[in-house]
Amino acid sequence: MKRVAIVGVGHSKFGVRPDINLPELAFEAAKPAFEDANLTPKDIDFLSVGTAGGWYEEFLPAVVVSEYLGLSGKGLVRCEAACASGSAAVATAFHTIASGQCDVAMAVGVEKMSEVDTLTGVELIGRAGYYTWEFHNFGMTFPGYYALHATQHMKKYGTTEEQLGEVAVKNHKYGSMNPNAHLQRAIQLDDVLSSRMVAWPLKLYDCCPMSDGAAALILASEEKAKSLTDSPVWIEAIGMSSDTANVSKRVEYSSLLATLIASKNAFKQANVGPDQIDVADVHDCFTIAELLAYEDLGFCKKGEAGKMIDEGQTEIGGKIPVNVDGGLKAKGHPIGATGVSMMVGLTRQLRKQGGKVQAPIKNGVALAHNVGGTGHYCYVTILRS
Repeated sequence: MKRVAIVGVGHSKFGVRPDINLPELAFEAAKPAFEDANLTPKDIDFLSVGTAGGWYEEFLPAVVVSEYLGLSGKGLVRCEAACASGSAAVATAFHTIASGQCDVAMAVGVEKMSEVDTLTGVELIGRAGYYTWEFHNFGMTFPGYYALHATQHMKKYGTTEEQLGEVAVKNHKYGSMNPNAHLQRAIQLDDVLSSRMVAWPLKLYDCCPMSDGAAALILASEEKAKSLTDSPVWIEAIGMSSDTANVSKRVEYSSLLATLIASKNAFKQANVGPDQIDVADVHDCFTIAELLAYEDLGFCKKGEAGKMIDEGQTEIGGKIPVNVDGGLKAKGHPIGATGVSMMVGLTRQLRKQGGKVQAPIKNGVALAHNVGGTGHYCYVTILRS
């Protein structure tokens, strides 16, 4: 397989964007990616578009996006992996180059979730588990799913509502420094604890927003990358896994099996361990999800995630900075864009272009952890400068 590098990155403003339609939103991320790589649409051989869809009017969003970006006639695919659709798009572009089919590919993640009202959005996301068994029969929604994980973790390890709240406080702090974030306001622990209950123990500030947004990466083969940039960021590994659609069949709720498998595969491919990761973006759709990720990715032992957040070990300057872009919690979670957005931020970190939120880079290794559903999909991508 050929080595593959990220040579261009771009990011839109996340938030509620009535000012723009879906292809225009994708262009807002793609244009700076072209400029960053010093390439034009004619240089791109293949486009993968990550989008879960269902929120907006376009039934074939990849085709519309491709045309608007000037890429009609190029290889094209739409990737859906629920909340991990963006990482699926990156993986598809990566494998297209690594297999030798092309030299330059683009991955765009885009979602426009504000096209539907909140209740409809909650229903659509609730259908992303096992519709017939869980949503239709029991009315499960995603706050409810992650509340199951939270209550199990609290019972098993003594995790507290305050520790969940500390995740939100940290991520809002970093989101307040990110001009592209949906929520750019720092908060205090009392703000979290006093916010409206959604699904105990998860409160409003334990939940990420439903966002509009896009992010873009341009990938190139090793030979091509070295002709384009002096600072390529290499995709060293992509670990992938999945789990049963029906969460009632799972034997463990204080962990996500898909994360355990995907991370094990990624670490083996990259020949690194959790202690060598300089900075990480993890899937914090709810605050409990970030704590689960600390443990499942091996950043701490099982049951020690609460202690990790208490001690500030995931802050800049701590053991391993996590979600210094604000994470899904504050940056926002436009479902199809999230995985690509993670890699845009981590690429900038490895290039030491992080600005106010630059983490110390010692080993030149970063990790993106992107979950679809409640562990129905998982992609763990390891980048190296």
